[in-house]
Amino acid sequence: MKITVNGEQVTVQASTLADALDELGHGGAKVATAVNETFIPATMRAARVLEPGDRVEIVAPRQGG
Repeated sequence: MKITVNGEQVTVQASTLADALDELGHGGAKVATAVNETFIPATMRAARVLEPGDRVEIVAPRQGG
């Protein structure tokens, strides 16, 4: 299915946000996620089903100043 991740169209086989994160190489990373501008907590990612055309944002925390 085609979704947009951080502004870029990608094709994933995953059906849930958690599976998409694994597929995209972010499975074990500490990241914040949103789907269609709605924050999705880490505990809800496995339950969040993705639909074609969804807009996913993946943000990694940064340190420094």
